[in-house]
Amino acid sequence: MKSKRTNRNRLPQPIPEGGPRKPFDDRKKEEQMNDKDRLQPVVVAGIGQLGGVFSTGFLKAGYPVYPATPEKPLSALAGRIPDPVLVLLAVPENVLAEAIRQVPHIWRDRLGLLQNELLPHVWKSEGIASPTAMAVWFEKKPGREFTVFQPTQIFGPAAETVRDALTALDIACEILPDAQQLMLELVKKSLYVLTINIAGISVGGTTGALWTNHRSLAEAVAHDVLTVMEHLTGNALDRRDMIKFLETILLKVPDHSCRGRVAEDRLARILKIARKAGIPTPALDKIAGI
Repeated sequence: MKSKRTNRNRLPQPIPEGGPRKPFDDRKKEEQMNDKDRLQPVVVAGIGQLGGVFSTGFLKAGYPVYPATPEKPLSALAGRIPDPVLVLLAVPENVLAEAIRQVPHIWRDRLGLLQNELLPHVWKSEGIASPTAMAVWFEKKPGREFTVFQPTQIFGPAAETVRDALTALDIACEILPDAQQLMLELVKKSLYVLTINIAGISVGGTTGALWTNHRSLAEAVAHDVLTVMEHLTGNALDRRDMIKFLETILLKVPDHSCRGRVAEDRLARILKIARKAGIPTPALDKIAGI
C-alpha cells in the first residue's frame, strides 16, 4: 500500500499583512470594480463666483476637481490629467474665445461652457463641435445665498456630470433633448441678460419695475436683440414666445437689478455685431447715443 504524501518538509507560508491574500482573479475583479466606481476628474478654469459654485458641486458629487490658475494653466494640467470628464471654462464673455484657443488639443472634446451671452457660433467659430453647454439660471453673489430663477438648462456629452454637481447643491436643472433646444434656451438667456442690462443703462431700477413702468422700452430693446440673435443663430425666432418668456422671467424675480457692471460692454459688443452685419438696431442706438 502506498503511503500518503505529506508536506512535512514545506515551511509554513507567512500570512500577508491584512489577512490571507485573495486569489489573483478575485483581486483583479475587485480592482476593476473600484476603477469603474471611481469618477473621472473635472478641470475648472475661472474660479470666480460661478466657477466656485460648480467646483463645490462637483466635489460634493464625488468628482475630483483640478482648478486651472495662472500658476498652473490648462497646458500644465493636461500632462497630469489626460482624461477629465469635463473641462469647464467659467471665464467672462470677453475672454472666452482666447480661453478656448488655449485649451490643449486632447481636451477640446471635453469643454463645458456657461457664459451669459453664449450662442453656438461662439464655439463653432473656434472649431469646437459639441461642447457641454448650459443656460445658467441661478446667481451667487458674495455673502449671499443662491438666487434660482428657473432650472438651469444643460446639453452635451457631460450633461449628466453637470446635473450631478447642481443636484448635490439642490439647484434645479434639466437636461435638454437636443442641440436645437439648447440653441433656443441660450437665446432666452442672452435675451434676458442683454435686455435688462441695456435697458438698465437708460432707466436703472429693477427687472419688475422695468416691465411694469418701462415695458415699451424693454420690448424695443428685446426686439433689437432678437434681430441680432436671428443673424447669429441663422434661425427665425418665435418673437411672441420669446417676449412672453421675457415677461415671465422678469416678473418671477422682480427685485433683481437691471444694470450690471458690464452693461456698457454688452451694449458695445452687440452693436459691433449689428454694424458689421448691417442690422438696424434703433432702440440700442438711442441708448448708446448714436
